[in-house]
Amino acid sequence: MKKKFALTLLLFSIWLGSAQNIETVNASQVMPGWYKISILYPYEEGKHFDMDYYSQKHMPMVASLFGDKLKHYFIDKGVSGRTPNDPITYIAIGGFYFEKLSDYKESFGPNAEKIRGDIPNYTNIQPIVQISQVVK
Repeated sequence: MKKKFALTLLLFSIWLGSAQNIETVNASQVMPGWYKISILYPYEEGKHFDMDYYSQKHMPMVASLFGDKLKHYFIDKGVSGRTPNDPITYIAIGGFYFEKLSDYKESFGPNAEKIRGDIPNYTNIQPIVQISQVVK
């Protein structure tokens, strides 16, 4: 029963991502040692998040500003919390993969003002940023 539920949830997630034309990352292309920059948007009652603007304008704009140093980017849309009946923790999570942390710093630094300046166009949520190194 658990396997069937997990498979159903996985297929739903794949369908949801493809139905919204959201850029996905082929996990086999992400290499150990790369850096992942995650931008998490916590769900908060009374706050808004425009997924269409984020996925069709903001993230492609940021990707173009980052140029060739950016290896991949992704967008996740929150569906639920730990179980399908739990409220979502994050309304969205976006992220970027770079081979080197210096590539991110060099890409973000000169574009920070433009990137941050676009945030009010899609949300009034204060994002949380985490930098991680890919292990596997």
